[in-house]
Amino acid sequence: MFHVNPEPGAQIHHTDPFATPAGERSPVRRLRGRLAATVTLWTAPGPAGLTVSSTVVAEGQPDRLLGLVDEESDFWAAASAAGRFAVAALHPGHRQLADRFAGLFPAPGGLFATGSWTSTEYGPVPADATAWAGCRLDSSREYGWNLLVEATIEAVELVGDLPPLLHHRGRYRELAN
Repeated sequence: MFHVNPEPGAQIHHTDPFATPAGERSPVRRLRGRLAATVTLWTAPGPAGLTVSSTVVAEGQPDRLLGLVDEESDFWAAASAAGRFAVAALHPGHRQLADRFAGLFPAPGGLFATGSWTSTEYGPVPADATAWAGCRLDSSREYGWNLLVEATIEAVELVGDLPPLLHHRGRYRELAN
């Protein structure tokens, strides 16, 4: 004999049932989750891409860009081979795009199969991106469980002024007006 639920529909958890229990989570990871970060898309010729929320721009002579990426990603293989890549700031309309390139959303036909893309020498950029930079790869090194990538910014394009897509405590957020 088996149990039949008399209620229609299914129950969906309001939290991740597979998440590490709160008392066992790393305090450093919890700290990182409390620091809101702009969500960016890094792409390289190939094409390949990766959602990255650990990006820093350092103004100077020359202007520089730093970021933490997954050394085992397709993006890193393509960027290190090409010696260049593009970094696009994502806006709230890019939630599915961010999830697709993070491996959290299906990508039938490949990561670049849907949406409109602008081709650049640094890599494809979402056609509706309001800001992107073309970067020359300078160096990389292991940094924690990531790869610290250092690059020189060679090109910048700014179009429109949509607010950024933010990542905070495991969720996408938007700036409040």
